Amino acid sequence: MASIYRLQCKTQSYDWGKLGDVSKVAAYAKASGTAVDNDKPYAELWMGTHPNAPSIVMDDKNTSLRDLVKDNVNLSTKAVYEQYNSDLPFLFKILSIRKALSIQAHPDKTLGARLFKEFPQIYKDPNHKPEMAVALTPFEALCGFRPLEEIAKHMETYPELAELIGNDICNEFRSRVKDNGSSTSEGDIAQNKELLKKVFAGLMTSSEEEVKKLLSKLIARLNDSKADDTISKLLIRLDQQYPGGDVGVFSSLMLNYVVMEPGQAIFLGANEPHAYLSGDCVECMAASDNVVRAGLTPKFKDVDVLVNMLTYRYGSAESQKMTPVKFADHSNLYDPPIDEFAVIWTKLNGGETEKHQSIEGPSILIVTSGSGKLSGETDKNTFDLKEGYVYFVGANTPIVAEAAESGLEFYRAYSVATN
Repeated sequence: MASIYRLQCKTQSYDWGKLGDVSKVAAYAKASGTAVDNDKPYAELWMGTHPNAPSIVMDDKNTSLRDLVKDNVNLSTKAVYEQYNSDLPFLFKILSIRKALSIQAHPDKTLGARLFKEFPQIYKDPNHKPEMAVALTPFEALCGFRPLEEIAKHMETYPELAELIGNDICNEFRSRVKDNGSSTSEGDIAQNKELLKKVFAGLMTSSEEEVKKLLSKLIARLNDSKADDTISKLLIRLDQQYPGGDVGVFSSLMLNYVVMEPGQAIFLGANEPHAYLSGDCVECMAASDNVVRAGLTPKFKDVDVLVNMLTYRYGSAESQKMTPVKFADHSNLYDPPIDEFAVIWTKLNGGETEKHQSIEGPSILIVTSGSGKLSGETDKNTFDLKEGYVYFVGANTPIVAEAAESGLEFYRAYSVATN
């Protein structure tokens, strides 16, 4: 049977998405026949079997990818098929971000199962949701807690933050950081995390009235002083995007501000705070939609769950970035420390070719720029590669990609069995 199938993938329209004429999500969706409205925000393109936006095989029957995978065990391998209940374990996405997403974290499997059992109307499945983002364009995010020294400094530079958290807690924190902030002993790190949790809880559980009053005071002060540093400009921008006093604006003083160039990546494990701010990225995650939010959002905020679930790891912005390894001559592999997925980035100049050896599991690839041809050694057909084209590739299928004169760039997510 065939092992390579072209897919039509669905978009999600959220308020934070880029408008149609500048959204990569819209451009890629248009390539497979989706009509695009240039006044509508196109936030996400979903590639996979998730029931909220399932991909469709572009054949005469409009077969769902879910049915294709379920009905053909060899496309996954028996091991992957059994480990993930005849489904794909990952959801592959393109995101186009016009304004900041919510400050959020994703539960681990234990917490995900409990939240699903207790609040199924909010948390829709029992799975965890580790995720990885690879920048397609210059990309900004908040990711993980800043070094403790930076947080302590922000309490002084932005006194409104200290007033909101409580000066007693902030004084305790600054004293602790001065004495033990850079300690590498396990005991000191554990105590530092406990105090960091106390500080973050003080911030996130502040009254709406206090947040609104102090944020208004902070933004007015920054505008009056014509503050031009990166963090102050970020605070002003986030306040403009979420006016009315959102505690998430203050959170950016505690979380790392990460800037990525195309091809750079971050991995967001369970129980780690983050928020995407702007740009376009390729994202891959475990097949779940569980999100615990606590800021920069009009949606339901589950502050107590978020405060208690976080790991409170702290470190530099650069430490949040992943280091890829070589996969083939023109390909890099991003392989996060989880079972469900890894992602390959292939970039070819005009006329170059690249071979991917067979992978013992299913994969999905999307062309993000350029054009060319795709062939598989177990599939006699040749397939067009154009910007926005998406293909499902069955397990154990070596593929060869050849770039046209314009060059070629594509990303490929895959999963293999771990049992």
